[in-house]
Amino acid sequence: MIMTTIETPQGPGHFVSKWRSEGPVDSNTLEQWKAEMEWPSWLPLAEAALFLDAPELLDTMDSLLTPAERAVLGLVRRRWLGDTHLLDPIESAMEITRNPETRDLALEGRLRMERGLVRYEAGDVEGADEDLTWAETRLKSVALASRDHDLSLLNKAAYHLAQGENLMALQVYGDISRTGGHAHETVAISRLGASRIRHGLGHMFDAGRHAWNAHKHAILAHQHQMAIEGGSLFIELALDHIDDSAQPMSVQVERAKPVDVDEERPVLAVQMSDVTGIFEWCIEHMEQGFGGPERPDVRAMLLIAHKMNRMEVFNDLMSNPDEVQDPMLAAVAQACCDDSDETARMAWASRLSTLTLL
Repeated sequence: MIMTTIETPQGPGHFVSKWRSEGPVDSNTLEQWKAEMEWPSWLPLAEAALFLDAPELLDTMDSLLTPAERAVLGLVRRRWLGDTHLLDPIESAMEITRNPETRDLALEGRLRMERGLVRYEAGDVEGADEDLTWAETRLKSVALASRDHDLSLLNKAAYHLAQGENLMALQVYGDISRTGGHAHETVAISRLGASRIRHGLGHMFDAGRHAWNAHKHAILAHQHQMAIEGGSLFIELALDHIDDSAQPMSVQVERAKPVDVDEERPVLAVQMSDVTGIFEWCIEHMEQGFGGPERPDVRAMLLIAHKMNRMEVFNDLMSNPDEVQDPMLAAVAQACCDDSDETARMAWASRLSTLTLL
């Protein structure tokens, strides 16, 4: 399930950065900053102060929170500190959001989502379904395309995937319109999921366009790792469907329309220039170096480079096994060695053996 926050480049973290560079300031100044950044609620700003370790800012902000916001923040703090017994705190917070004097319809929706997640983790599948559905419906009504509404949609889709209900998940992803005001990160996550489901159904064109959109919206969200994930997925799908007489993928995506059951599905056909453009963007935006215990970006792009006969972009990696700390990356590099280069294959086999014995 999705438990992370979704932020724009000028998200709550920017508020904390402003405090650190210009603060401390009083609550009146904080209210001015909030208005300038057009944040409708104090809660995401308080959550950012908590997660980014800004206790003085959090203390100054406390008097500005509504009782319902303060109750939800207390729940967030408990989870952040590792408390796994959250059902009773959620119920208590929900009472505050329902009280006529402190009522908050949107936060009640968020808390129902939170309770759904806790119920799912406890094995109460039916209760989780009820809560997640209720939360999404409420948030769609009172906080359309907000951060919490986006999370409710992604959690509902994740629930269906966990239950093996891929078509239901696909329907939820379809509710996240690219033009509906949802965060670019939300669109990117949904399109990654939709692409994989469509691929499993054999709908290659839809799988390709969803992967394309995931890549593009992740770039707009400044989520480079996700953009590489979407880009590598698109290339994987496209390489078997290269047709330089095809329209640019950007045109195909914009002209795509729903297909009825009795209609013939569109065929995936991609210009090589589209594939090359995404490949080069992904290579350019990988994290520097090849170290680190988990390098899914390098693994994905190394496999793509091997399929595209573009291994020259990884010459430095292939000649320096000792720089790699990710065992899976070492295994991929070994598999990508030239069949005639036994020395390189042995070097990577040795490095893989060392990493798996650590």
